[in-house]
Amino acid sequence: MQLNIGTGFAAVIDWLLANVGWFFDGVSAVVQFLVGNVENVLVGLHPFLIIAVLAAAAAGLTRSLGLTVYTILAFLLIVGMGLWVQSMSTLAVVLVSVVFSLAIGIPLGIWAALNGTVSKVVRPVLDLMQAMPVFVYLIPAVFFFGVGMVPGIAATIVFAIPPAVRLTELGIRKLDLELLEAATAFGAKKGLILKDVQLPLAFPSIMAGVNQVIMLALSMVVVAGLVGAGGLGGVVVEGVAQLDTARGFEGGLAVVILAIYLDRVTSGSTSFGEVLRSRKVRKEQLAAAKTPAPAVAV
Repeated sequence: MQLNIGTGFAAVIDWLLANVGWFFDGVSAVVQFLVGNVENVLVGLHPFLIIAVLAAAAAGLTRSLGLTVYTILAFLLIVGMGLWVQSMSTLAVVLVSVVFSLAIGIPLGIWAALNGTVSKVVRPVLDLMQAMPVFVYLIPAVFFFGVGMVPGIAATIVFAIPPAVRLTELGIRKLDLELLEAATAFGAKKGLILKDVQLPLAFPSIMAGVNQVIMLALSMVVVAGLVGAGGLGGVVVEGVAQLDTARGFEGGLAVVILAIYLDRVTSGSTSFGEVLRSRKVRKEQLAAAKTPAPAVAV
């Protein structure tokens, strides 16, 4: 006896294409619009201006002179290799993919942290998503959206969601119960506790999830190039197809430069957020200390 699970999956794909094809057409139009606009901004502005903005972001978020110098030199190297347009195209795809992944993953992680049933249902689904080979995601994506940039982005979004869900849930669940009990004792409602206590304290874990989402999105760049996503993935695939070692190496080096920059900046954002929170706490403590104590009636 043989179970034709793949046949059932194919039947589901065919049914979706026949009945809700309009939905996938709409998603494709929205994604192309967003990526096109982001790419137009990144490519339309002068490379030196973009490099200055990226270096300023690195300096402001990480306060690292080394990373700032790396940003300038590394992106000038990309310009020198003639891969600036492809790199900005890849950056646009990564940014849009990450935004969609976080928009789905973080709220789902919060829901799972606050609801045990949701957590039990989501956990095996996330296990399946992380264990599935990345090429498998491209199969339904190509069926739904055709060949091009959109199926690559769709596969990237699905592939990158799990870390955002897991690390958001972990960050909220690992909080000290005494803090939550104290907030509840002061009469704070659940929504206020989530906004002012749980999410700020879970920020480092959430940012770690953001970092992992970005890294997974970049790891899909080359794979997405196989379905015509373009960008640096297309450069690497072209180098492999034509046995052009030099071109493939340059495309891969540009991907590494983007990966190092985004990894260091998002990692530095975690410590930057902690600095801002500590400053806020100190200001509140100073304000409380300056507030005159109420007079006691004799």
